[in-house]
Amino acid sequence: MQRICLFPGTFDPITIGHMDIIHRSLPLFDKLVIGIGRNAGKASMFSEEQRLKWIREIFKGEPRVEALIYEGLTVECCKKVNAKFILRGIRYVNDFEYEKAIADMNRSLDHNIETVFLTCLPQYTSVASTLVRDVIRNGGDASPFLPEPVVRHLKKYPVHNL
Repeated sequence: MQRICLFPGTFDPITIGHMDIIHRSLPLFDKLVIGIGRNAGKASMFSEEQRLKWIREIFKGEPRVEALIYEGLTVECCKKVNAKFILRGIRYVNDFEYEKAIADMNRSLDHNIETVFLTCLPQYTSVASTLVRDVIRNGGDASPFLPEPVVRHLKKYPVHNL
């Protein structure tokens, strides 16, 4: 049986912190599905389609990585892609407390799906999509925190065009 893992998030935008977690998780799983969750309660900076395009471009040479957009419960998305694992990145202790509560709820919804936590490397602890969006929104240079396809897009389509 293949070890399939879902890495859910908004990825608005995908950052080098996300990339760190993805690359370090690849030896653990046969397939990693990056799930862009549709969150009606959050106003996104970038469209779901744009985020999906970036992720697919970044991982076009890695056959073990797929990406999709999903709505609803993460465990239901896991079932659709046959994932038995959910991957979550942890930066700080408070991230763990929040993520553990979600993992416990997911386990109660489906006891066959296990959440795996990876802590980020120290150089990425301050890299959060929320902070990166603030830098972009306020005209700062967010390129040190972003993968190249996102940087190229921002140079071509500055934030005032969003």
